[in-house]
Amino acid sequence: MCGGKLTKKSQYERVNEREKQTYYGAVDYLEGQLLLKAYDKGNSQNTIDYLQYLLNESPDQGLLIFWDGATYHRSKEIRDFLAEVNQGLAPEQWKIHCIRFAPNCPSQNPIEDIWLQAKTWVRRFCALIPTYSHLKWMFEWFIRHTTFDFATLQMYGDYSKLK
Repeated sequence: MCGGKLTKKSQYERVNEREKQTYYGAVDYLEGQLLLKAYDKGNSQNTIDYLQYLLNESPDQGLLIFWDGATYHRSKEIRDFLAEVNQGLAPEQWKIHCIRFAPNCPSQNPIEDIWLQAKTWVRRFCALIPTYSHLKWMFEWFIRHTTFDFATLQMYGDYSKLK
């Protein structure tokens, strides 16, 4: 899981500001689908909301979350949330297991490949996209209608069988 940003300089603004959208995504390894949710920014509160969303999407399955070293991934709020979710359970029964990628190593993170594929697809049509809301719609459409299968996803295949 990782947050990705989509930005586009607005053609309608007089100041040099960029419109931004932060996305959280987690790959369902078995299905090759990305569970996508948009937020205003990456922070502890939105991370907890996204983790709760993942739990609701897979209520009968343990989640294994690989993520980068963002400070909000290591916050007290996140640690407290995970302790509450996993309270009283043996480690092998935890509802959420979190493993951090090595520092500064995007090659370990398969979601970086997904963000790149989606952004590349959108860039093909960039000249035809009239507004930022259309750009976001196209990005989200691509993510929701693509099955992902590539080498970095295969690195974690053994972990996908946690139940």
